[in-house]
Amino acid sequence: MNPFDKNGNLHPLVADTEVRRLAIQGAGVTIFSSGLGVAIQIVSTVVLARMLTPLDFGLVTMVTTFSLLLVNFGPNGFTEAILQAKVLNHALVSNLFWINGGIGLVLTLGFAAAGSLMARLYHDPLVARVAVGISPTILITSISVQHLALLKRAMNFTATSVNDIASRASSLGISIFLAWMGWRYWALVVGAVVQPLAQALGAWILCPWLPCFPRRVAGTASMVQFALNIYARFTLNYFARNTDNLLVGWRFGSIPLGFYKKAYDLFALSAGQLAGPITNVAVAALSKYNPRSEQFRHDLLSAIELTSFIGMGLAAEFALIGKDLIRVLLGPGWEQAGRIFIFFAPGIGAVLLYFVHSWIHLSIGRADRWLRWGILEVFVTFLFFLFGLPWGPVGVAIAWSAALWTLTFPALWYAGQPVRLGISPVLGAVWKYVAASLVAGFATAGIGGRLPPALFPAPHSLWDATIAIAGNTSVFVTLYLGAIVLLHGSFAPLRRVVRLLGEMVSRRRLSEKSSSSRVNANARLPGELF
Repeated sequence: MNPFDKNGNLHPLVADTEVRRLAIQGAGVTIFSSGLGVAIQIVSTVVLARMLTPLDFGLVTMVTTFSLLLVNFGPNGFTEAILQAKVLNHALVSNLFWINGGIGLVLTLGFAAAGSLMARLYHDPLVARVAVGISPTILITSISVQHLALLKRAMNFTATSVNDIASRASSLGISIFLAWMGWRYWALVVGAVVQPLAQALGAWILCPWLPCFPRRVAGTASMVQFALNIYARFTLNYFARNTDNLLVGWRFGSIPLGFYKKAYDLFALSAGQLAGPITNVAVAALSKYNPRSEQFRHDLLSAIELTSFIGMGLAAEFALIGKDLIRVLLGPGWEQAGRIFIFFAPGIGAVLLYFVHSWIHLSIGRADRWLRWGILEVFVTFLFFLFGLPWGPVGVAIAWSAALWTLTFPALWYAGQPVRLGISPVLGAVWKYVAASLVAGFATAGIGGRLPPALFPAPHSLWDATIAIAGNTSVFVTLYLGAIVLLHGSFAPLRRVVRLLGEMVSRRRLSEKSSSSRVNANARLPGELF
């Protein structure tokens, strides 16, 4: 539907009384869609890893290390500007569309021309060809940013989630088909272009809004400035998050980078597929509250507690089953990726918790503070990478986990200053889950070493690895939940999670969704919900 009326004013699509219900529903839909995204990514990993080589993955990673920075110019900046704006109209959003699209076109042409420079950096002429092939993703992504942002502002969770899943599935199908046809790394390149193309087509269908020609409109400059602050923060974060690929590829070549990238992908998959969508829900919902209110503080701490419950459990679990999981997913020949992944695993809990500081900055409109923190983040992370690099990809993986744990609590303290959230309540909400994951993880490792090999076999085959995963998982989950109950002295944390899941999937809530709230699929989630 068109989000603007005939006078160009934005329809009042979400009433304040609907925020909590739509936020819960949005959390449920986005978590479910993230689960489907994980499934698609797993299928992609399982199938393509058997059809392509580490060299193919490493070659494309060399290029996407740079291209993804430019692809995200609009999605990280203009999206948040539209989400948090108090006043929007057709002309203002149209101006943003043309600015975003114009910059996207310039970046696309510039990136294609820079392919030869990247080829010299990596000493591989194939990089230049891949750069030209990947470059259209920048422009294609830029033309759907405003449509997707309008859908998200209206908190229409289902539409954008379905669109995202459809685009991922299209990309996967094309990549598998072309890999089967023998296209090698070009299968990955074409798949990378198909995903934003399918997403853009879906966005225009779901939100059939046509921009008008640009003209002078009050508020354009301030929104562009806000967007630039967000993107500057994203750029800093991007360098902190991708310098590892650059260093590993530069120092060790495309094949070690291929192993490292697959280990990193599983790490990012387990964290990013959950944290990214939930961040969208959290910011849109928390923005509705007074940041100094007790409600804001209560909801935020509850969200931190739930994030810790999930994140610390995943971190310990993947540390236990990481090598076996890589063997099952990727098959023979990828053992080095499994060895690297177990050192990424401890960082999963930290990265989920680290995302929370962005919720605070964005929901209170302090992109400037988020940007300043990003400068420190880049510096600290880069130092850790330099220390880890002499030990190869494993050393860089260790550096990742160490940097995340070093930064997480100072980041939450700094973000919480404007809303008077001290670090003590945060530690109080987190420490029991950290302790429970450590106790359960070490206990599971000890039990696995003492039980008969039939229950915890040393993995030599795919079947052995699958049995080991099932055995370790069942023991760990039992011990982890038991440790949480003991440390809290009650079943209250488990009951809260079960209640939340029930609310997320409630058919009654889905049927209550009004027709006026059909234009946004990625809003953001208040901690009160937990």
